[in-house]
Formats: sequence, structure tokens, C-alpha cells
Amino acid sequence: MLRSQEADTIRQDNHTSLYEVYDSYFEVVPADTQELLEKAYRLRYQVYCLENAFEDPADNPQGLETDEYDVRSKHSLLVHRESGIVAGTVRLILPDLADPLAFPAVLTSEALGERGRQYLPAATTAEISRFSISKEFRRRIEDGAWPAIYDGQSDRSGVNRRILPHITLGLMRALVQMSVENDITHWCATVETPLLRLLKRLGIHFHAVGPLVNYHGWRQPVYNALENLSWTVYDERPEVWDVITAKGGLLPLPEPRTYWNGAGRLRAI
Repeated sequence: MLRSQEADTIRQDNHTSLYEVYDSYFEVVPADTQELLEKAYRLRYQVYCLENAFEDPADNPQGLETDEYDVRSKHSLLVHRESGIVAGTVRLILPDLADPLAFPAVLTSEALGERGRQYLPAATTAEISRFSISKEFRRRIEDGAWPAIYDGQSDRSGVNRRILPHITLGLMRALVQMSVENDITHWCATVETPLLRLLKRLGIHFHAVGPLVNYHGWRQPVYNALENLSWTVYDERPEVWDVITAKGGLLPLPEPRTYWNGAGRLRAI
């Protein structure tokens, strides 16, 4: 089944502004130097130690939140181009060749571990982790501290409502980029339910498995194949697909196929 006329209209009418907002105002920067890694760790400290009592500040000296999984992870920053301020960070925990599914999410959720052994390829599965957005950045946008975030033809409040609920898309683009560069085909994670609902509204669906687990707050264990997730986004929200795949530059669509969409129905494109 081809995409609906409504979806085509969304692509024609709205995707340019959504894509251009991110391309003009945000940049995904691989945290591949010690200086950039420290920026990621510092934002994680703000989010995980200060804004939320997930980690003990005493265990993370110098205002840097780190753990044993960082050495086998790829890290990215979402940077506001005009100010150079780090708006968010995320890491992708790569498989350990000695114990490929030894991820925090799998070790925390027995149900995800069982599902993972059935459906997640050990060598090409990675965990989405430390998905962090700066409250300070969001506050300064709301206060109008960086007017360059808005184009001169738009009402500030309208653009603000569009950017803030979707700022997570920049981090999703970072995850796609890191996955492609490291031959990752599947994701697993434990996700806060508000973020999971936001992702679903954006057409980004994960398969929930098992009950909520108490890991940095109550979270839902999830997983999906990157190809399947990409098809679902393309079908439901093509303008979002443009953002997270850089219009297919990071992750081109494969040949038309059938897939399970976000509503659990078999679709064909």
C-alpha cells in the first residue's frame, strides 16, 4: 500500500520547515575527543545527579557522570549552532564481544533478556542510553535568550511549541548516525513512559516487553529493528523521517516490503 495522500501532503507542506529548523539551528556532533566527551559527561551529571537523583554526585567527581559502559559506547552531542551550547547528549552502548547482550537494559529486565535471546542479533544490537536534554537550554529558549532559534517570519510562541516537543529528534538522528557507522541493526532500551509517548506521536515506535523496571526511575523495556522503525516513521510521519535520517542520507529506505507498523498491523509500502 502506498503512502496516503494525507502523508504526501504533510511531506510537501510541512517537512521543509521541520527539516530546516533542525538543519539550521542544531548540529549532531560526535563526541570523539576528550573535550567533547567531557561536555557529554557534564550534561549527564546535570541531568542524572542534580536535576534527578538517579546517581550520587559523590560518586561522580569533577561534575562528570560516567560509568563502566562508557568505554564500549559511542557518544554524540546535540549542539545549538548559534550559541555553541550543548542542548542534549546520548550514547549508544555497543555489544561486548565476550558477552554481546550484557546491556544494562537486558540485565535489568528479565523479560527483555528473554526476548533479546530470541529476536535480537547479538553482534549487531546496541542499547540506547543516557538520553539527556538540558533543562537550562529549554529554559533559555522559553525566555527568548537566544532569539536566533526563531526565524523572523514566525511567531515566537508558535515556533517554540514546535521545537520543544520535538527537540528529541536531534538525538534520534545522532542514534541513527552512530548505528549506521557501527553496523548496528537493532536497538534495546529502558525508556521513561512520557518519552515513549512522545516518540509514538512522532511515528517512532518500539516494541514494549514485560513490566516497568525501576532503573533511573520507572521505565519501560523496549526494542526494535532499526529498519522496521525507519519504515514505520516513513509511513506515518515522513517529515520526521527526513529529520532523523537526514533525508535518507544516513539511512536510505530499502526495497518496498511488508512490516509491522506502530498499531501492530501488517502494512506494505
